[in-house]
Formats: sequence, C-alpha cells, structure tokens
Amino acid sequence: MTLSVLDVFKIGIGPSSSHTVGPMRAAARFVRCLEQAGLLEQTAAVRTELYGSLGATGKGHGSGKAVILGLLGEEPDRVDTSAVDARLLQIRGDQSLRLAGRHTVRFVETEHLLYFRKSLPFHPNGMRFVALSADGDMLCTRDYYSVGGGFVVDDGAQTLAQPGPPVPFPFTTGDQLLGLCHAQGLPVSALMRANEAALRPGAETSAGLARIWTVMQECVRSGCAREGVLPGPMRLKRRAPDLLRQLNSQPQAGLTDPLVVLDWVSLYALAVNEENAGGGRVVTAPTNGAAGIIPAVLHYYTRFIHGANAEGV
Repeated sequence: MTLSVLDVFKIGIGPSSSHTVGPMRAAARFVRCLEQAGLLEQTAAVRTELYGSLGATGKGHGSGKAVILGLLGEEPDRVDTSAVDARLLQIRGDQSLRLAGRHTVRFVETEHLLYFRKSLPFHPNGMRFVALSADGDMLCTRDYYSVGGGFVVDDGAQTLAQPGPPVPFPFTTGDQLLGLCHAQGLPVSALMRANEAALRPGAETSAGLARIWTVMQECVRSGCAREGVLPGPMRLKRRAPDLLRQLNSQPQAGLTDPLVVLDWVSLYALAVNEENAGGGRVVTAPTNGAAGIIPAVLHYYTRFIHGANAEGV
C-alpha cells in the first residue's frame, strides 16, 4: 500500500472521521455511481441504511447529516459548514433533496434514513444505499464501509490496501522504514518526501500541505472565537474563548512562568476539538479524534520557536 500524506491528513468536518467524513464521501460516491450507470434521472428516492456502530451511534455523531450532504453532492473538504443547519431544515421541511445538486427526489427522514445495530459482514461501520424508482422498485444498491480516518471501501474490497505507483523506498513496517533511513542517511521526512515525489510533483505536495496548514489555522481561530454551547443533550459550554481571554489578560505571566506556554498549547488543541465536536471543518490527523494535537504543536512551533518558517511547518 502506498499511503500519501495527503491521504492521511484529510480536510473534513466533525465530529468523526469514521461517522461523518466517511458516510459523506460514501453517499457522494453512490450518487456518482447512479450518474455513471445512467440511473440518476430514473431515481425517485434513495434509502440509506446505517449498520453496526454507525447505526448505534450515528445520530449522535452526525452520520445522518453527513449522508444527506453527500447525497447533495457535497464533499467534506468543500461544504459550507455555516450553512449546513439551514439546508437540513429546508430539506426536512420540503421532504425532498436534490441528488448531486441537480435531480430532485423524495426524502422523508424516518423513511429514507434508517439505523440498525446489527453489522454488515465486512466492517462494523457499514452503509447500504438503495436507489428506488417511482414505483418503489430497486434500481441500484451498493454497500460501503467507513473503515476509519475518512477512508471508504466498497463491498467488493477485502482490504484497505490498494496497489499504488512504485515508490523508491517501499516499506510495510516501522522497522523497514527506519532501516531504509539508516541505509540512505535520510531522516524520515526526507525519505517520505522522496516517496511522495513518485505520486505527484513536489510543488503539488507542498501546496496540499500548505492548504492543510491553512485549514488548521482557520480551525484554531474559529474555535477561539465561537461562543455558546456544543451540540448534544449535555449542552456543554465552549471553553476556548474564555481561556483565550484569560491568557490575554495576563500577558506578563509568560515572562515569569514557562508553563504558561503549555496553557497556550492546550488552548490551540481545545479550540480544534470544540470545532470538531460542533461539526466544524477540521483536518483528520490522522483521525478527527486526534484533530487538535498536530495543530497545537504547529502553533507552538510558529509562535514560540525562534526562526520558525513555512518550510519548518
């Protein structure tokens, strides 16, 4: 398997890479399948069945919302997160949605979005999409699995591993990676850069990483600014804005207490985690559950390390 850094770090939305990012991508993939098969215009409704972990906890993790957005043709890295709630409200009121943004079908959530605790055969995070005609006949059905980190495989896949283009330094274990680094006299980062160069031009990799870093920064800013409570029955208050005000009110503390820097690092991570919990845009790093760690480290680097620069990021 050739896994790129741009596969590991996906731009998506919260609160879960497996329960939100994966289902959205699967739903969009099913609609593309209908288009390619010439079945889109014949489709009167799409029924989505969520199984296993998705069925048991999908409501709390926003899986249904993600499926609806995917059916609309939205992608996790592009969807306007600020408009999601209003769009869902309209869809539920109209009892219809536009597949791929261009073909209107009937949609009644209690009828067309179903949750089952039992699992499909391949993986606990299973989804089944069924396209129905106006007479209720099945036009097409596909099973997909959200296997973690936003990765989606279809029913025919026996493993996540997919053959990729040959790279100069192939490896399958950590020991092999370190052995190659020792033999070549390269750090891990340089060896991985060489492998990435076999997948795309180096400038494209740098541009992709720069966009990921931009999204991480935007996420921290948004999390520090957004007041209120997080979704869900517990009504938890967002804490990042208060922590930011507290740290800004005592700037001199950083001169006398070196541990204040860690309070800033905690703020950066907390801001991202609260954005993730609120369904905002985050970077899977490599999952939504760990989304705050790398942005926090990079913000520490850029703001507290002398000589920090974009290449260092």
